[in-house]
Amino acid sequence: MKYFGTDGIRRIANTELTPELVYKVAKAGAYVLSKHTNHTPTILIGRDTRISGTLIESAMTAGFLSYGANVKLVGVIPTPGIAYLTKKLKADASVVISASHNTFEFNGVKYFSNKGMKIPDSLEEEIEEVLDSDKINELIAESNKIGVSENREDLLDEYLYFFRKTFEDDFEKLDKDNFTVAIDTANGATSVIADKVYTALGIKHYILNNTPNGTNINENCGSTHLDMLKKFVVANKCNLGIAYDGDGDRCLAVDENGNEIDGDIIMAIVANKMKKEGKLAKDTIVATVMSNLGMKKYCEQNNINFVATKVGDRYVLENMLQNGYNLGGEQSGHIIFLDYNPTGDGILTSLMLLKVALSEKKSISELAKIIKIYPQVLINAKVASDKKYDFDKNPEIKEKMAELEKEFSGNGRVLIRASGTEPLVRVMIEGEDQEYITKKAKELADFIEEKLK
Repeated sequence: MKYFGTDGIRRIANTELTPELVYKVAKAGAYVLSKHTNHTPTILIGRDTRISGTLIESAMTAGFLSYGANVKLVGVIPTPGIAYLTKKLKADASVVISASHNTFEFNGVKYFSNKGMKIPDSLEEEIEEVLDSDKINELIAESNKIGVSENREDLLDEYLYFFRKTFEDDFEKLDKDNFTVAIDTANGATSVIADKVYTALGIKHYILNNTPNGTNINENCGSTHLDMLKKFVVANKCNLGIAYDGDGDRCLAVDENGNEIDGDIIMAIVANKMKKEGKLAKDTIVATVMSNLGMKKYCEQNNINFVATKVGDRYVLENMLQNGYNLGGEQSGHIIFLDYNPTGDGILTSLMLLKVALSEKKSISELAKIIKIYPQVLINAKVASDKKYDFDKNPEIKEKMAELEKEFSGNGRVLIRASGTEPLVRVMIEGEDQEYITKKAKELADFIEEKLK
């Protein structure tokens, strides 16, 4: 696709993601997402804390209003907050303006359908077709049909109510007096709501990096930079550290000793509890091919079915919906609890983990022992851009991979995939010995570079 990538449109704001482009994307999106409705469409817009957020929001709003759609501006809110509100308010569609974990100069546009889910590839393709055709010039509302926008930042309280409704009773019964959480909001979309949620649920907490200034989102903080949180947790004797990403759909954790607890470990801990309580649908976890080998082995040892999809949370969700599963996610901390919300939700994930720790009366490090994480190494092979998808057609490369797999005999694995955006082939190897797998990954990457140059 020309504009949309694996997670909406994401570019450098104002030079690549220009107001002119955004205006057109809004018109085309409003048309495609509401052409089957016979009423005036209503579209919600939420954003993160980037300096370019209001610029993109203004252009987006103008596009929607010009097409004849009404707009509710929700302001700064996590992506899953918009997903939740779209369903709750029965809006026709919604947009999140964010570039997630990227640095501040990037921004992006993500569309959600009326079901609160990211729109499928087919609809993104349709939006692109309209964008690049003459049709875009016809999408103009008659003078009395021009849309109106209203500021609805008060809707953030509806999202807060969702957490209260879901967790209040549980947390009231649990002993939380000796439990303290440190929360890093990445100077992003969770910087206001996270504090409100933890306060409402009566959980002792510190909030870090919640003073966004437009340019400090994800800067040495949040789920992409855990060092500050690790040090803080240990220095302040916290029981748990939580880090969200810029738009709040991911969550990584840190145990009381400052060790990282990634998405695979969080899923294992929560799945274990859900299975015990009979709440894990079909005793299954859906993850991606990038999930750690330890996840697969954990599932085997605990009679849990392990399903692996392509990389990307939309593929995880697709599989969950098709097969009736309710827990899935990625190593990055993008975890979907389908009983509550059809997208990854960092705050929801952190509360699920916290609930397990309090109800089991165990430390996070103790809970994490149920899964053994294998060392993993990722090396990029630079290849000719027209050959990056040929790695699985080359018999020599396939043979080399098969030899390696045989060597590991079940205690390691090799995964190769082409980068979606660059002329690279990514070589990922897992095994028990970090030094050995690093050496093997370098050898394989060099071999691929040689064969596909």
